Amino acid sequence: MQYLESIGLWSEIKAQAEAIHNIHVSDQNRFGSVKIRAEDAGVDALGFVVENQNLGQALNKALLQAKMTEVKSPAQVKRISHQSDSALLECQSDGETFKLNASLVVLADGGRSGLSEQLGIHRIQQDYKQVAIIANVAFSEAHDNVAYERFTPQGPLALLPLMNFGQAFRAALVWTQHSHEYKEVFELSDEDFLKKLQEEFGHRLGTFTKVGERAAFPLSLQQAEEQIRHSLVLLGNVAHALHPVAGQGFNLAFRDTMRLAENISATIQAGGNPGDFSRLQEYLHSTSLDQEKTIGFSHYLTQFFSSNQQALVWLRKFGLLSIDHLPPVKQALSIQAMGVSDRLIKVV
Repeated sequence: MQYLESIGLWSEIKAQAEAIHNIHVSDQNRFGSVKIRAEDAGVDALGFVVENQNLGQALNKALLQAKMTEVKSPAQVKRISHQSDSALLECQSDGETFKLNASLVVLADGGRSGLSEQLGIHRIQQDYKQVAIIANVAFSEAHDNVAYERFTPQGPLALLPLMNFGQAFRAALVWTQHSHEYKEVFELSDEDFLKKLQEEFGHRLGTFTKVGERAAFPLSLQQAEEQIRHSLVLLGNVAHALHPVAGQGFNLAFRDTMRLAENISATIQAGGNPGDFSRLQEYLHSTSLDQEKTIGFSHYLTQFFSSNQQALVWLRKFGLLSIDHLPPVKQALSIQAMGVSDRLIKVV
């Protein structure tokens, strides 16, 4: 929210964003829970939930209105080749082929990037053997701006508060299942799907009444072995794809983007080449600690709560019961979850 505000976009997005005032973390069929409150953290909200379509519309509108930006869409980059001090892009749009020469190419084409493969950039992957089922759901009682994270033997089940749709109370569902079993849940009828969800989640939101269109995504930790080359930088899921358990993938990518923008701005003001490898090394150095902390936080949270080993079960019991009584630990967890452990990056 702070970054979107700093670039003048939050005022438009805010009307379609639902605040998270509290986070409720629990372990299914076991004692103990953690309640993280915005009030305790000294903030108005711990975060916000914005539907992807609304965020995309606001970003695209700003992009099209930017005076120094030329947009070519739809278009496809077929090939990237490196020159001595730039990169050459071979593109295709509406059947027309054309070339572009750029001092810096930002590759942000997602976790299944054909261009990164073409460039020989390898990815380190750790398969969690889980699939996330994504959908919007409606229920009978108000969510009161609470985000729920419930850990089950199959993996985490999250419900993130959304704005009401008419008279319907809504949330975004992220429901993790074992890879070899997820189809049994994914292919259920709406009635049976909601019944199963009710059994897993309980009645904190009353009765589940409706489920929207479902999608399923295999989960793994993926990291590019190279995030920068001369005249090239990788951003977003092509650089690092995280488990959604902590909701940090987009946030980390946005912070990376702000740091890169800061680096480009400073380089241009100094009369330098933004694609120079030494400048990109400086960008990567500026974000490496944040990446390491955020990726580690998401990864180890997944490992910790997805295991049924008895030692970890007892540790979780102790952890969830004790965190509420250890304010410094709870505050550290809040700060990491909010993504505010680093300085606010401002691009001039």
